[in-house]
Amino acid sequence: MTERQKDRPWLMRTYAGHSTAEASNELYRRNLAKGQTGLSVAFDLPTQTGYDSDHILARGEVGRVGVPVAHLGDMRRLFQDIPLEQMNTSMTINATAMWLLAMYQVVAEEQGADVTKLQGTTQNDIVKEYLSRGTHVFPPGPSLRLTTDMITYTVAHIPKWNPINICSYHLQEAGATPVQEIAYAMSTAIAVLDAVRESGQVPEEKFGDVVARISFFVNAGVRFIEEMCKMRAFGRIWDRITHERYGIENPKQRRFRYGVQVNSLGLTEAQPENNVQRIVLEMLAVTLSKDARARAVQLPAWNEALGLPRPWDQQWSLRIQQVLAHESDLLEYDDIFAGSHVVEAKVDALVEECLAEIGRIQEMGGAMAAVESGYLKSRLVSSHAERRARIEAGEEKIVGVNCYESTEPNPLTADLDTAIMTVDPANEARVVASLHAWRDDRDEARAQESLSALKKAAAGSENLMAATLECVRAGVTTGEWSWALRDVFGEFRAPTGVSSAPVAVAAEAGTPLAAVRAKAARTAEELGGGQLRLLVGKPGLDGHSNGAEQIAVRARDAGFEVVYQGIRLTPEQIVSAAVAEDVHCVGLSILSGSHAELVPDVLARMRAEGAGDVPVIVGGIIPSADATALRAAGVAAVFTPKDFGITEIIGRIVDEIRKANHLDPLEVPA
Repeated sequence: MTERQKDRPWLMRTYAGHSTAEASNELYRRNLAKGQTGLSVAFDLPTQTGYDSDHILARGEVGRVGVPVAHLGDMRRLFQDIPLEQMNTSMTINATAMWLLAMYQVVAEEQGADVTKLQGTTQNDIVKEYLSRGTHVFPPGPSLRLTTDMITYTVAHIPKWNPINICSYHLQEAGATPVQEIAYAMSTAIAVLDAVRESGQVPEEKFGDVVARISFFVNAGVRFIEEMCKMRAFGRIWDRITHERYGIENPKQRRFRYGVQVNSLGLTEAQPENNVQRIVLEMLAVTLSKDARARAVQLPAWNEALGLPRPWDQQWSLRIQQVLAHESDLLEYDDIFAGSHVVEAKVDALVEECLAEIGRIQEMGGAMAAVESGYLKSRLVSSHAERRARIEAGEEKIVGVNCYESTEPNPLTADLDTAIMTVDPANEARVVASLHAWRDDRDEARAQESLSALKKAAAGSENLMAATLECVRAGVTTGEWSWALRDVFGEFRAPTGVSSAPVAVAAEAGTPLAAVRAKAARTAEELGGGQLRLLVGKPGLDGHSNGAEQIAVRARDAGFEVVYQGIRLTPEQIVSAAVAEDVHCVGLSILSGSHAELVPDVLARMRAEGAGDVPVIVGGIIPSADATALRAAGVAAVFTPKDFGITEIIGRIVDEIRKANHLDPLEVPA
């Protein structure tokens, strides 16, 4: 070992939470005992989108992709026997971030903690929710106000807390190029800092403290050199913006502070063992370079494309970090890329392109205006479509998917039903019963008074954190807090980006898309003319719309009339639209695990409306046993991540339409 002091490792986390607060608490304490050095809380979709577990849209979603936290009692149980004053906790929460932070603070106070010592992060980046993840609730203006109020409150009262995590992670998952990932994240940061400055809640001499608490959450893909250079470019641009735009002279306050989860978009269902080496490569991109090293790292599990990882799978990902930090000599050296002309040239090019794109967004009026106009979303949909086209054409190679597909039997997935974790379907009823008991036992008058005070504050201009803290202490629930603000602010449905996305795959003569297009046209003609009509629906609260958008865009390019109303729909709304539009096929996209509950409901409602002969297809993260059950229930076809050929999927949809209408099969040339 060299004489220089060995660097301290980054915070090591696993993104975790499921079923109930009690089950998640047990998981957290086990992970901490294994050497994890921070917590990263995954909340379920009702909690993230401001619904209580007994709301109609929460059906099938409770405890699926995270832990349900409906009130102070849940938050107490979630962190029982975990001293929050000593913990560094990351909470992936956005639209309801203020609410969850308020509950966290009250639990810490009940533990006797000094809240000025609390350390952690609330993600709290609403822009990327409009663009990629879909857990937004309120329109951009009120959402920015909530973020601003949280930032100004924490800087004054919880000074070690990161009140926002500008999150480019999900932008890459939605198809962003490195330039788009940097430019859109930086544009969001500018919008947030401008709003805080204009709010007048922070004295000018304290604005450096605000900048110092802005953190970022980024993605690292498998293109190792490009991703490492991206992180160096991120740091340079942030230093430049904070110095030139905001006049921050202290270099420590201008430091680019980021955590990372490496790429999940590139994890494959086919040969999933290959995901391990992908994860390792992606982690190296954000740890090898000391001058651009992440301050916190969390890694996905090898089997995330199959379903919910088990504790053992999460442990494997934690051990990957620990081996690198403690067995290698990584932390013993200064930046090993300093002076590399290859790296410098790449970083310079990224900086130049990113600043140009940031400039374009500022000319539009900034990030919020670019969200509302649909510009950012359409660019992401287009980039994702172009990437998918490259994969289908074999230009972008993915081992085990479009090359080197032959494989030995995989002992890791020999029994698929035990290769992932499942949530007990009866869990939801228990959570709902607990919620009802909480409401019955609270001081109802105090709860209603606190909600009235919250509405009054929201209708005015005062900081909303004080009213929110009183709601927590009064026993208000997540859904009630959110509905009170919905009553004042309204709700927001983000642009889908589908109609404005350009054609990514040409339908020239002899191409697969041309063949599918001809097949669709022939089928439409045999059914009476016009175009085939496909409804793409996302039932429940799953906001990951990338797959649905790609299907919608490719179906459009294949000659379909596509009905796509975006995310967060009930089965009743989907069936109503399918009947009203007289569609030839209904395609449902679900990645949250709620398919077993919601898809049969759609099928039953279709039959009740006399549309039982319209084929229903389903795509998403669907374990094999569930896929078998869905087909037995009447689903025409099930597609999972291994079905990467979108043009082929559209061809299959035409086949199912023909079969349902008793037309002879048509072959599509290979």
